[in-house]
Amino acid sequence: MTTKKAPALDKVRILVAGDVMLDRYWFGDVSRISPEAPVPVVRIERREARLGGAANVARNAAALGAHAGLLGIVGADEAGSEVEQLLQSGGIHSYLKHDNAISTIIKLRVIGRQQQMVRIDFEEPPSDAVLRNKLVQFKTLLPEYDVIVLSDYNKGGLVDVAEMIATARAAGKIVMVDPKGDDFSPYKGATVLTPNKSELKRIVGSWNSEEQLVTKAQNLRAELSLDALLLTRSEEGMTLFTDEGIFNVHASAREVFDVSGAGDTVIATMAAMLGSGAGWQEAVETANRAGGIVVGKLGTATVTRDELFV
Repeated sequence: MTTKKAPALDKVRILVAGDVMLDRYWFGDVSRISPEAPVPVVRIERREARLGGAANVARNAAALGAHAGLLGIVGADEAGSEVEQLLQSGGIHSYLKHDNAISTIIKLRVIGRQQQMVRIDFEEPPSDAVLRNKLVQFKTLLPEYDVIVLSDYNKGGLVDVAEMIATARAAGKIVMVDPKGDDFSPYKGATVLTPNKSELKRIVGSWNSEEQLVTKAQNLRAELSLDALLLTRSEEGMTLFTDEGIFNVHASAREVFDVSGAGDTVIATMAAMLGSGAGWQEAVETANRAGGIVVGKLGTATVTRDELFV
């Protein structure tokens, strides 16, 4: 970090929009194999629910002390109510739409002896009427926020992402996108995209050298009119591509325990840092440090301001 003083993250206002999920964890003991099939039997001893997807990005932003708002869609069901309760307890401003036609997206993880045994997903795309209503509210909320984070998990919550980016950029906002899918063209004009290696390879193909990677990444950045492209490379750290060139940071994880949700922590930290006025390099270095801390925790976890700025 280039400054010794912690940035004023509590002054930053971040609006997260995207695919909202509920992460459920069932923890138990594994002591035998099922007589019905060659699978372990997990006797559940404890249950826990955490915010997932775009909601986890908002949770991470709030944990750093930023003012965080969440715009997304959940079902009009028990899981949707639980998401609302978790947002309230986390100090996150909820702008959730409750869609009667769908169920809330749930990722259920069964954990035995600190190992994930199975993950079960429940999901269906939101209805058109609710999505239209969400776009109207997004435009209404824009003046209240400094940084917009669009968290795309390819679940149908960001079908209007191109219009959202254009509107936010026209309003002078920093727009960060965690992308998904085989086509990044809807993200054109964003401030920065934060793909991981596999996501970038789906768009530009594989590379055989750093030089080839730089060429492909910079071409994509220019094609999409991005200020920056941040490639997260797990154990290889991160690489930032801008007009000024490239900036590499090495991975800072001491021990990798669980990578789930690490990308959410990275983009939330970068959003908070950029919103506080930090430059690209300082924002990336801080986000890399946050990612290194969070992978040492189980499940979709967060990093606090005290952990980050010691």
